[in-house]
Parts: sequence; structure tokens; C-alpha cells
Amino acid sequence: MNRTDKACKYHESGCNCCQSVVAAFSDVTGLSEAESMRIGGGFGSGAGTGELCGAITGAVITLGMLAPVDPNNPAAVKRQAVALSKEFQARFKEKFGALRCQELLPLRYEPDDATPAAKRLGLTAQQHCRIMIVTAAEIVEAMISERGLA
Repeated sequence: MNRTDKACKYHESGCNCCQSVVAAFSDVTGLSEAESMRIGGGFGSGAGTGELCGAITGAVITLGMLAPVDPNNPAAVKRQAVALSKEFQARFKEKFGALRCQELLPLRYEPDDATPAAKRLGLTAQQHCRIMIVTAAEIVEAMISERGLA
């Protein structure tokens, strides 16, 4: 099962958006499923405030875990992690037009060619969170591949 499918299954099983994305990438982050669940636990529903979408938060956590670490130069690690975060958010916003959970929920986005994994999985506008989760995982996959992060 690929990571987009895993992310979708985690959400179907009751995980929040952040947990679903982080857990789907456990094989490359080195986090166990339980650690992924604990780390992402408080970030669903925009950390309970409707702010930054939990799928985005999960992607940012995942990409941050994949940024090379140099204990002698923590500023460089921070710069790279922030650059990955900004790039991810720009790609996500290009697809959905927003980053805030509160703004994304009412959109009822219908999967199309811009969200191929969601379209392949047959997700519908009523499954808006799953569409965001699967697309977040899809973007992270692309960034990992493009940048050789894993």
C-alpha cells in the first residue's frame, strides 16, 4: 500500500488529519505508529482552533523530520526545514486556495486532475478532509522524490 492510501486508511480508522499524514510516512521518518499518533494528536481541526490545516501540519512535521541534521549548525537545519515548509504550503495553497482549516472545510473540493490520488481513491466532496490528507501526502511524496530526502 502506498503512502497516500495509508494516509487515507489512517483517517478512515479515526485518526485526525495530522496523525494520518505523519503516520503514513513512518517508514521514512523513523517514528513508530504510536509516536506519530502522539506527535500529531493535538493538531487536528487546525489544532482545535480552525487555523492551519492538520494535513499541512502533518506534512510540515514529516518534512522537518527528513531535513538533514547538523548539530554543529542548527541554524542551517532550521532554514532548510522552513524552506521545505514554505514550499509545501505554496503547493498546497495552489491546489486549494487556502491553508486554514476553517477556510478549507466549506470549500467541499471535488477531486480532479490537480489531486490525482484523491481522484484515484474515488473520494468525494463530502470527504473533504481525506482529500486534503491524501493530497498533502502526495505533495510530500513528490518533494521527497525531487529532493532525495528519504
